Amino acid sequence: MSSHRTGSPGSPSLRSAPPPAVNKDDHVDGAEAAPLVVEYADYECPYCGRADRLLAELPVRRVFRHFPVPSKHPRARALAHAAEAAALQGRFWEMHEALFADQGRIDDPHLWDRVRRLGLDLERFERDRRSKAVAERVARDFRSGVRAGVVTTPTLFVDGRAHAGYPDEELLDELRRRAASTGRTAPPSG
Repeated sequence: MSSHRTGSPGSPSLRSAPPPAVNKDDHVDGAEAAPLVVEYADYECPYCGRADRLLAELPVRRVFRHFPVPSKHPRARALAHAAEAAALQGRFWEMHEALFADQGRIDDPHLWDRVRRLGLDLERFERDRRSKAVAERVARDFRSGVRAGVVTTPTLFVDGRAHAGYPDEELLDELRRRAASTGRTAPPSG
């Protein structure tokens, strides 16, 4: 559902704001003409990992936004900061994929191994990961999700309509049909 209402019949209803439009600060992957999916997710959430792998196989344009839920996933915020620190070295999507690929190994020594494998500067990564700018970037994504009515991860937005939880076959079929209508039948090449 794209919004939720509160109040009794006859009273004004309250709705969630739509997610912010795609902007230059977003992490975007996929062809401009492909169906747009805005993904709010948490790197420690197993459903997010499964959903992300599924989206990677679809010919869609993906926008990833952080929605760490530390009450359920204690390392979620630190992992979001790690992805943003990698982004500052031009490797967001590579770190994104590495984090979701092995959600069982998320402590710092495992992060440092990923950093080395990606060829990142470890000292810079650590400095950036702990910076105020990175913390604010993650918090901005989280606030935009709250305003848009995100209450669980993953939450995907297609045409401004929220799809909470793991994507169902109906949504996947809709995305495949849309991709076919734009001539896109293969996933983006990155």
